[in-house]
Amino acid sequence: MVTRKNPIFDTATTLGKIFGFLGVSAICGVLVAGLLVPAAAVSGSAASGSIDFFDTLPAELKVDPPNQTTRILAADGSQIASVYSENRTKVGLDQISPFMTKAVIAVEDSRFYEHGGVDTTGIMRALVATARGNKQGASTITQQYVNNVLNANLAAEGNEEAIKLNGVNKGVGDKLREMKLSIALEKEFSKDQILEGYLNIVFFNRDAYGIEAASKFFFSTTAKDLTLPQAALLAGLVNSPSAFDPITNPENSKARRDLVLGLMLNQNKITQAEHDAAVATPVETKVTPARQGCAYASAAPYFCDYVLHLLENNPAYGAEVKERQRLIYGGGLTITTTLDPAAQASAQEQVNASAGANPDKWGAALVSLQPNSGKIVAMAQNTSFLPAEGGFDSQVNFSVDQLDKNGNDLNGLGGAQPGSTMKPFTFAEWLNEGKSMNTVVNASQRRYQLGYPWKNSCGVVTGAYNTAQKSLGAADDLQNAEPQFYRSMPVLFGLYNSINTATFASAAQLDFCGIQKVVDAVGLHSGLPSKDGEPNPKIDMSTLANLLGSTQTSPLTMASAFATFANDGKYCEAIAITSVTDQSGKQLPAQSPSCRDALKPEVARGVNYALQEVLNVGSGSLIQPRLSTRTNFPVAAKTGTSNLNESTWVVGHTTGLATAAWFGDALGAQNRPGRNLTFNGKFYESLDGYMIAGPMFSKYMAQMAPAYGTNPFPAPPSEMVNGTQSRTPAAPTVPTSPATAPAPAAPAPAPSAPAADTPGNGNKKDG
Repeated sequence: MVTRKNPIFDTATTLGKIFGFLGVSAICGVLVAGLLVPAAAVSGSAASGSIDFFDTLPAELKVDPPNQTTRILAADGSQIASVYSENRTKVGLDQISPFMTKAVIAVEDSRFYEHGGVDTTGIMRALVATARGNKQGASTITQQYVNNVLNANLAAEGNEEAIKLNGVNKGVGDKLREMKLSIALEKEFSKDQILEGYLNIVFFNRDAYGIEAASKFFFSTTAKDLTLPQAALLAGLVNSPSAFDPITNPENSKARRDLVLGLMLNQNKITQAEHDAAVATPVETKVTPARQGCAYASAAPYFCDYVLHLLENNPAYGAEVKERQRLIYGGGLTITTTLDPAAQASAQEQVNASAGANPDKWGAALVSLQPNSGKIVAMAQNTSFLPAEGGFDSQVNFSVDQLDKNGNDLNGLGGAQPGSTMKPFTFAEWLNEGKSMNTVVNASQRRYQLGYPWKNSCGVVTGAYNTAQKSLGAADDLQNAEPQFYRSMPVLFGLYNSINTATFASAAQLDFCGIQKVVDAVGLHSGLPSKDGEPNPKIDMSTLANLLGSTQTSPLTMASAFATFANDGKYCEAIAITSVTDQSGKQLPAQSPSCRDALKPEVARGVNYALQEVLNVGSGSLIQPRLSTRTNFPVAAKTGTSNLNESTWVVGHTTGLATAAWFGDALGAQNRPGRNLTFNGKFYESLDGYMIAGPMFSKYMAQMAPAYGTNPFPAPPSEMVNGTQSRTPAAPTVPTSPATAPAPAAPAPAPSAPAADTPGNGNKKDG
C-alpha cells in the first residue's frame, strides 16, 4: 500500500477509522442521504438507523475480471476475428500513459492517493455545494470502481436488470454498501491496483470499455501512447460519455477536456507550457470502428461462425447456452484454430472466381483438411456474410451440417446430393470382399425389378429400377449418359468413367450390409435431420438410390470421408479448435485429433489407385486445368453431379490434403435445375462436376497440396488389381494404371470421351 499524505483522517488508520466510521455512518444517515435525496427530511433517528444498517453490510467484494474481448486466431497466430459483449482489452498500469492516470485523478478524485476509499472531505464539499443549489457527486475512484465491479458481476450473472448506474436509481443503502466495500477494498489492494482496475473497467462508449479500447476507438492508438490532449479528453468523457462524446459533441468535448487540463495545471500535474499547448490543440479523432464478430472476420467468416457454434454447443463451457455465451463473448478467451491463412486465401480465390457476379445466387464451397489429423485448413464459399450491393450475401454455411450430432444448430446448409462421389464406397466394399478391381461385370443390365434378389445380411434392400413396374413404385430403368457404355466392363473402368450400370452390377454381387459398414466407418451421414428430428442420421445404403448419392451430405463430411482413403484407411473426425485459454492463461476444453481404423489399408490403397485414374483417363480428365498423376503429383478424386444438375462436385485428396469442392443450388430445397445457365460469360447447357467444381478443386490443390505432402500413394496388392478375370467378348480391355501400382494384365487405351451417367427418377448422375 502507498503512504497516505493525511494519516490522521485516513480510513486505513485507527483514528481515521473512527472519523471514517462517524463520517460514513452518522453523516451518511443524514448528510449522504440528504445528498442523494435532498428533498427528503432525515431525522437523527434515521442517522442512528443508518449506523446499524452500515454494520450489517458486507465488507467483501467479489472482484472478478471484467468482460474482455475474445480473439479467434488462425493456426499461425494471426487474428481471424474478435467477439465481445463489451469491447475491452485489459492492460497494466505500466501500459497506460502517465497523462491518462494524472488526468483521471485530477478530474475524478484529486485526493485518490490520500483517502482510504471514502473521501469525507469530498462528501462535505459536495454537501455544501448541493445545499447552495450546485449538486455535486462525492464518489471516489475507489467507489466508482466498486460500483463498476458490482455491475459487472450482475452482468456476468445475466442479471442486467439489477444494474445500478452511478448516481442513478440508487438508494441510501446502495450508497452505504458501496462505501463500506470501498473501505474494505483499499485494505486488500494497493492504490495502483485499484486505479488499474478502474481504468480497465470504466465505460467510455458502447464500443469502448476500458482505456485500451477507448484509445483505439477514438484515436487509433494505444493507451500507452495517448498524448496529453487525448488523455484529458478521455478522462473528461467518463463523467458523461454521451454529453462529452468528441464525435457527436465536439464543442462540449473540448470544453470538458480544457476543464480537465485546468485541473491538472492547478494540481501541479502538468506545466503551464504543457497546459497551453494542449488547450490550443483542436479536438481531432481518428476513429477505428469496433467491428466485432465473424461478419467482420479478416478471412474465413463462415469458418469463424462454425467455430463459435462449436463452442456455444459445448456443455463444457456451461450448462446453459446463455452461460456459454457469457463465457465466450465476455471471457477474454484466446481461441486458436486449425485454419491455414494461405490455404484459406487460395480457397476463397477459387470460390470467388467460380460464378462471377452470380445474380441468380448459385453457391460454391470449398473445404479442405489434413487426413492424418482431421484439422480443417480452409472453409470458403462465394458469398458475403453481410449484405453487399450486387453480391450474394448469406449467413448460412454451405460446408457444414444443419445440426451437430447432439441436435444443436451449426447454421449450416445441410449439404447437397453427392451424386457419383458416393460410388467409391461401393467400390471399397468390392475390394473389401476380396474381389479384383479388374473383374468384368455386366453393365448392360438396366433393370432391377421389385423383388430382385439383393444380398443384405443386416436388412432388406428397397427400391427398384424397372419402367414396366412404375405403377408399382419402381423407378425408370437405369440410365448412363452415353449409350456405348451399356456393355460388360471391368469394375475399375466402370468407376473411373462413373458408369451407373457398372456400380449396380457390382453391388448386385455384394452384401449391402458391408457397403453400409464402409459408409458408416468413414463418417458419412446426412447433413439434414430426419423427419422425426434425429440429427445427422445414417445414409441408408439399403435404399438403392443412395448407391448413386441421393441423400444430402455436407462438403465437410465428404472431405473427411475421402481423407480416410488418403490416410491409409484411418478415419479422423474433422476438428477446428486446437486450444482455448481464458484471460488468466488457463486452458479450457478444445478439440484434439480423434482417429480410428475404418478400412483395411489395402482397401484404401486400392481405392486410391482407382481414383487416380478418374483424373488420368476418366470422368475427371476433362477438368481444366488438369491435374494428372502422370505429369504432376499424385492426386485421387471423384466427380459427382445430381440428377437435375443442381449439385456438382469434385472430392479428392493427396496423401497430405483432402478437399471437397461443390457448386450448385444453395437456396432452400435445392431443386433448381442446373441447366441453360451462364457464368463468367460462358454458357452451360447442363452443369457437370468437372466444369466449375473441377477447376476450383484443381487450382486449389495445385497451389496448396505441395505444402502438405504429395508422396505417392502406397500401391495396393497386385492380386487386388489383376486378380482372375472372367471376360466376355463384349468386355473392353483394361485401362492403363497409375505408375504407383502394379500394371494390370492387359492394358488398353482409354475411351475417347469420359462418360457422365444420367439415371432418371431422382437418382443421381455424375459429371
